[in-house]
Parts: sequence; structure tokens; C-alpha cells
Amino acid sequence: MTQAILVLEDGRTFTGDTYGAPGETFGEAVFATGMTGYQETLTDPSYHRQVVVQTAPHIGNTGMNDEDAESRRIWVAGYVVRDPARRPSSWRARRSLDDELAAQGVVGISGIDTRALTRHLRERGAMRCGVSSVDTDPQSLLRKVVASPPMIGADLSAEVTTQQPYRVDALGTHRFTVAALDYGIKSMTPHRMAERGISSHVLPSTSTADEVLATGADAVFLANGPGDPAAADAAVDTVRELIRRDLPVFGICFGNQVLGRAFGFGTYKLGYGHRGINQPVQDRATGKVEITAHNHGFAVDAPLDGVTDTDFGGVEVSHVCLNDNVVEGLKAHDVRAFSVQYHPEAAAGPHDAAYLFDRFVELLERK
Repeated sequence: MTQAILVLEDGRTFTGDTYGAPGETFGEAVFATGMTGYQETLTDPSYHRQVVVQTAPHIGNTGMNDEDAESRRIWVAGYVVRDPARRPSSWRARRSLDDELAAQGVVGISGIDTRALTRHLRERGAMRCGVSSVDTDPQSLLRKVVASPPMIGADLSAEVTTQQPYRVDALGTHRFTVAALDYGIKSMTPHRMAERGISSHVLPSTSTADEVLATGADAVFLANGPGDPAAADAAVDTVRELIRRDLPVFGICFGNQVLGRAFGFGTYKLGYGHRGINQPVQDRATGKVEITAHNHGFAVDAPLDGVTDTDFGGVEVSHVCLNDNVVEGLKAHDVRAFSVQYHPEAAAGPHDAAYLFDRFVELLERK
């Protein structure tokens, strides 16, 4: 095997073997804690420009299939695993993970101590890194890492969004029409709505309020996506206009942050983020604890207790992460809008949060 190195922006270096495509890549080093679902992780546009470290030691066991991708391509900037499978073992596999990474030009590294790397990121915070099998001089690669763009201030949704609108029809009886603003949407999300009789018009992230209304939508869905929500001024302005026009709004992940900013809250970067399929969140309305799927490095800065007066009336924090008290959801009292910071479509992940799509339907029924 060809040697490869990973260098963090604080200078710590790991040496391993080339995995996937040979070459060189840069991005923000983050860790994902899911024991399964690596295909969904790789194809989640929210991971654009991030080098993903898998904490599970064995990756690639079930290969890659043609059904579970969450978008049209792999989006991660780089991939880091400890012990890759020698061969896939699943009747659904069509090719190995290694071959798919190579075919899509995704540079990776294997055979390193991912536990040590994860602990380093947990203690020091997510940071830029480089992975290379062509420049194995740590100091040379470090200089390139330091020169690479940071995640703070990055406006990335336009790089992952659909270029042309498309429609996902309801399964069975059509009940409602939703306009989904694609900041980096996963394919399972409109499918979850289709299961509930909702037809989705998936629109580019730059769509205006008039273009949203032209679809005849009964409501608006704000999708997940990558980047710093503080840079998404145009998206925030559009959402504020849609709320003024009395369209119900449901947002997830990046969409939660955009909605939070529309309400007037700030956002901030987490130390190392929430990524994986085992994050405990409490629904404050019911007291129920859900195990949920996450992928976010930023969060909404809103008061955890009480109702905040905003330009659109009262807004409260509806969900909170039980690990660190990060805001995980918002609910408006005077307009029809709510959001969560995590992924209720759960691809991959537990289905504890599937009720949120039912809550969206209830919001539409009350119009």
C-alpha cells in the first residue's frame, strides 16, 4: 500500500495507508459516531468540505449499493477510517467502498488510530486538516492546511443545491404541496413527506419568495446543508418574507439555523459539533427523550427557558440536546413555524423523531 499522512492545523500528524483515491485533499476534520450508515454519511451534502473521521473501527463491511445514497454523489472532502473491510459482505452490495471512493476521486486514509484522532478533536475542537499520499512531508502539508479556507464564514449551500427544480410526488393520495428549499437536501426527506401524502417541489437554495409561491405550495420546508449559517443572509431574507406571507414553515438542521436567524437569533460554531446517529434530545413539550441523527457544527443561540419576543411574535426552544444543552429545536407561538436541528428522516439512524413529519402535517391541516 502507498503511504498517506493526515496533518491537523495544530501540527499533529498521523501516518497510514492510502484509502480510496490517491492524491491530496483539505477540509475541516470532524468525527461521526455512527456504527452504521456510512453510505448515507458519505452522500449527505451537509458534509461538503469536511474530512470525516469514522469512530467505528470497521468500515466498508456492507460495501456500496445503488439504493441508499442520499444524493447524486459523495460530498465529503476526505475520509478517514481505521480498519477497512477487505471485501464487502452483503447481498445488496454492488461494489466495494474503496472502489467507490476511488471512482469518485475521494482521497482517504486508513490504518490510523482513529480513537486518538477523535479524542484530539474532542479536546481541541474541529479544525482544518490535509490528507495526502503525494506530499508526505508533514511541514509542507501543514503549510497548505493553514492556507486552506476555514468553515467559519463559508457560504456553501449554492455549491450543493439542485440547479433545476424537480418534483417528488406523494405516494398514494395527494394531500398537500410543499416547496422544499434545497440547501443540501437528502433524498429521504421528500420521501418521508411523500409517505404522508405530500408532493414536494424541490427548489434551488437561491429561490425567491415569489418563486416559492409560484409552485402553489401549502407550506415551505427548509432543508439541511453545509456551511456557516451566519453567511446565509439571502436565505434568511427569503424565509422572513415567506413567514410574512403566512406560509407554514418546517426546517431541519441548516434550515433550523436559517429559521433561527429569521426570528432574530444568532448562531455560533460548536467546539466539535454533533455528528452520528445516537444523540439524545428531549422534546420539551412532551418530556420524551429521542435518540436522533445529527450532522451539524453550528447551533442557534437562543434562550433555553421562556418565550422570546421576536418580529414574528413569541418563539421558544422546543428541543434541547441532553449531552450539552445545545438548542435542538424552535417553535413559534404566533406564526406557523417550527424546526429541529437534527435529522428526522433518519437515513441512517433511529426513527424516534419521525413524528415531526406528522407534526408538519398537523400544521398544514390547521390552515
